[in-house]
Amino acid sequence: MRKNKATHFMAGIFIILFVGAFLTLSGRFLYIQATKEINGVSLEEWADKQRTSSYTLPAERGKIYDSNGMTLAYDRPTYRLYAIVDESYSEDLEEPKHVKDPEKTAELLAPLLDMKESEVLEQLNAGIEKNKFQVEFGNNGKELSQQKKDEIAALDLPGINFKEEAIRYYPNGMFASQIIGFARETEVDKKDKTGTKQEIKGVAGIEHEMNDLLSGKDGRISYQRDQYNKKLLHPEEVVTEPEDGDDVYLTIEQKIQTLLEDTLTQADEKYEPERISAVVMNPKTGEIVAMSNRPSYNPNDPKVENWFNDVVSTPFEPGSTVKMFTWAAAIEENVYNGSEPYMSGSYQPNEQIKPVRDHNGGNGWGKISFDKGFQRSSNVAASKLVWEKIGTDKYLEYLKAFQFDKKTEIDLPNEVAGEILYNWPREKLSTSFGQGSTLTPIQQMKAATAIANDGKMLQPYVIKKIVDANSGEIIEEKSPNVVGKPISKATAEQVLELLKSVVNGEDGTGKKYKLDDYTVGGKTGTAQIPNPEGGYLSGKENHVFSFLGMAPIDDPELMMYVSVKQPKLEPTESGSTPVSFIFKNVMENGLHYLNINPDKEKTNKVKQVSIPTLVGKDASKMEKELKKHGLKVTVAGQGEIVASNVREGEKVLPNDHVLLITEKPKMPNIVGWSLRDALQLANLLELKTETFGNGYVVTQNIKEGTPVKPKDYLGIELVPPNQEKQENTSSDQEDTGE
Repeated sequence: MRKNKATHFMAGIFIILFVGAFLTLSGRFLYIQATKEINGVSLEEWADKQRTSSYTLPAERGKIYDSNGMTLAYDRPTYRLYAIVDESYSEDLEEPKHVKDPEKTAELLAPLLDMKESEVLEQLNAGIEKNKFQVEFGNNGKELSQQKKDEIAALDLPGINFKEEAIRYYPNGMFASQIIGFARETEVDKKDKTGTKQEIKGVAGIEHEMNDLLSGKDGRISYQRDQYNKKLLHPEEVVTEPEDGDDVYLTIEQKIQTLLEDTLTQADEKYEPERISAVVMNPKTGEIVAMSNRPSYNPNDPKVENWFNDVVSTPFEPGSTVKMFTWAAAIEENVYNGSEPYMSGSYQPNEQIKPVRDHNGGNGWGKISFDKGFQRSSNVAASKLVWEKIGTDKYLEYLKAFQFDKKTEIDLPNEVAGEILYNWPREKLSTSFGQGSTLTPIQQMKAATAIANDGKMLQPYVIKKIVDANSGEIIEEKSPNVVGKPISKATAEQVLELLKSVVNGEDGTGKKYKLDDYTVGGKTGTAQIPNPEGGYLSGKENHVFSFLGMAPIDDPELMMYVSVKQPKLEPTESGSTPVSFIFKNVMENGLHYLNINPDKEKTNKVKQVSIPTLVGKDASKMEKELKKHGLKVTVAGQGEIVASNVREGEKVLPNDHVLLITEKPKMPNIVGWSLRDALQLANLLELKTETFGNGYVVTQNIKEGTPVKPKDYLGIELVPPNQEKQENTSSDQEDTGE
């Protein structure tokens, strides 16, 4: 009886516990059903997240163009290889969609990825053992070309797939690289279903300066999927479209920039200087039409170590080019008499100041006029003008009026202003002839616009306009900006005459800078280089040789600054030899390209060729006609012309390369061509192009005479020109006169 009572009692307890648990669980289930939440977490949101895939839709980075619309930078598609190793992905499928045979896959993939077979197999097996869905192959599986992708796809290996990705590409290699800069792919913290998100970000040049505008805004896509990442029948897809970046048009003139790049390369090969800097400007607007330095770099090379643009980032003691501003100050102050004589050689205002000596060892040229002192680049004349005529305090005001104490605010990153060293009397004298104080080339160019432009000083700039990539609407367009008027028009005209005398006068130091068809004015400079141990380096070659010139001098249309640091010279050569070689080649041809009327009457002047109507004409007939004018002509195919790299009415120079594309094009022999010519041909033929190396074409994968069609792959290998060829080219064009 007792036992039954105990049993019933315990049974009652268990029933009560069971009912309590049942009611608790039922209540919990009813609560979850009603609220659809667990511990504050929405079940609907959790389930939706689990079955929803979300991906970034990358915005296309804006393109960079030259002033005439030639593409300088754009996003080029490449491919990333990945292998699906999850066997369940192929369930219920007739053909496998995963890597079924790792050994065979590794054997066939390895040579195409430049990997060892064991390395590929190790990656595949590691993914299988760790139950991964897919694996990748590091850098060897990234940035694959279209040709490489096609080769791998032709193997028809189960589980091998590709993801298209963009890399920043610069079709002209080293062309204007220190202006354009470069962008690189960087990892960001966000992740999506394909792994770590990559983002292209500007590192230098315009790519860095305009990064926010060029980048655009990524979009997103999300949809519901099954466990294998396949869209459901009703995926509830949500798409936010990406906003592509804006396009940037530069003031750079492609042909003048090309002239500059080619000439600097020749000078660099021949004279092996420590550095070269050069910039060409339209002095009437402030537009930079060409700019380059050596050393330079190819922005497609990921191993760029030094991307500084010396034109804007490297101040140095400029030397005698500064004298044009010293004379301008004296003329503007109305204390200058060009015919007044002074004793050249050396000058010491008082016993406390170290003597100033002229550059010919302090010997001078006896008693000469101040005009002659400018022609001969006399340090004594500059010092006497500042100490005795202008006054050191007033001269400092002019230095600041020319804005030598501040940045030019050019639209390029990493600009550095020079420093006016003006504390002691000797420093005030040395500043007048370009020693002690420092300036950048762009600071000097900005100041010189006042001399070339009736006293009005202009802001230098390289961005012409910014355009919406989708609508074509101009968002912003720059125009000339006068930022100061340090001198009058009358003073500017008088300084132009002095600059003219430096190049054309009997005693001028700039005779080497004469052009055949245009009258040049300018000022030479030979700056000493500070010795780290104190004082200055000695020796003929241990200088920065420079020239700032403009033409035609009566109404300057182009202005150019060139500096060459520590060139290797022959015993018979002076420092002006490499500088004049650069200046003359670029300015003479640049002025002709801009169709500036020569101001010299010469029978041997270069005549530009006006391009006739080409499209629709017979290619062989037009080839003969163009060759009569001294043009180099290449015809791709036979029959009627459908496209060309030149337009009707365009003015070109003899020896320019004209490309004629026919309705049934065939590949020409491009061995020996420059990279620029090869890329022009590829663009006209709409080929997918990949380049290897720099310089001139040595191999092409499409044989001469092969019919080509749009989107065919063209691979070309280039190497720099040999030393002998460069030296011969240089020596043919040098001006050996003093």
